[in-house]
Amino acid sequence: MRERFRLKLDNKIGVIVDSFGIGVREGLKKAKEVGAQGVQIYAVKGEMDPENLSPAARRELKAYIESLGLEISALCGDLGGHGFQDKSANAAKVEKSKRILDLAKDLGTNIVTTHIGIVPHDKNNEVFETMQKACEELSQYASSMEGFFAIETGPETSAHLKSFLDTLSSKGVSVNFDPANMVMVTGDDPVQGVHTLKDYIVHTHVKDGIRYKEVDPREIYGALGYEPMDHGKIAEMVRSGEVFKEVPLGEGKVDFDAYFQALVDIGYKGYLTIEREVGDQPEIDIRKAVDFINRYK
Repeated sequence: MRERFRLKLDNKIGVIVDSFGIGVREGLKKAKEVGAQGVQIYAVKGEMDPENLSPAARRELKAYIESLGLEISALCGDLGGHGFQDKSANAAKVEKSKRILDLAKDLGTNIVTTHIGIVPHDKNNEVFETMQKACEELSQYASSMEGFFAIETGPETSAHLKSFLDTLSSKGVSVNFDPANMVMVTGDDPVQGVHTLKDYIVHTHVKDGIRYKEVDPREIYGALGYEPMDHGKIAEMVRSGEVFKEVPLGEGKVDFDAYFQALVDIGYKGYLTIEREVGDQPEIDIRKAVDFINRYK
C-alpha cells in the first residue's frame, strides 16, 4: 500500500481561476465544476485591478462567489518587474500592494501572494536593504489588518528565504509554498523546505515539475542588471522544457506523498491551490489535479 493512502488530508482544494484562461466569471464557474472549494484570482490589472472595483462591485463579486459555494483562498498581487529590488519603483509598488490587500479583505480573504525578487545573500547589500525596507512596511501593514503578503517559494532556497523573513518585525510577510518552483529552479528539497518554513506558510500551490539542468535563478525571476521578471517568458521556458518543465501532478519530481505528509506534520490547515501555468488543456489537467489531491483525503 502506498504511503498516500495512509495520509488523511483535510485541506480545502483551491484553483487559480486564471489558469483556465476564460476570464474571471467563467473561470469561477469552471472552478466549481471541477470540484474546488476555493479560488485564487490575479488582482493586478484589468477587471480585478483594485482601482477598477468600486465598493458596490466588490460586494457584488463577493456575493457571486459565495453563491457558487466558493470562497477566495488568496489574491495574487505579483507586480512583476524586479520585485522590490528597485528603490525608485518601490513606493508605487508598496502602495499598490496595500490596495490589493484591501481588496482581498473586502472579498473575504486575508492573503495576497506575490514575488518580491531574489533576496541577495549579503545583508549589507543595498538591494537587500531596499527589499527589507519594502517588506517591513508591507509586513506591518498586513499585520495591522490581520493579513498576509505571502512570498512564493522558488527564487531562493527555503533556508535563505527564512533568514530574510526572520529580519522582519512581524509575520505580515509570510510564505506561499510552491514545491514545483523549488524543484525546477533551485533544486531545493520541498519536504525539508516545509519544515524550514513551517512558521511562515499561510498558503500553498500544488504544482509539479522537472529540472533538466542548473540555471541561475536571476535568468528566471529577474534581478537588477537582468531582464525584469516576465510571466510570459517564464511560461515559455516552462513550456519549452529546455531548462525545466511544469508537468501534471504526479508526473514530475515533487514527492507528493512526503510533501503532503510534511504539511500534515507541521499542522498546515490552509488551502492546496492548484496552479497550471502551461498546457493546451488546462481544464483536463486541473480536473486530474483535483482527483489527484482527493486520493489523499
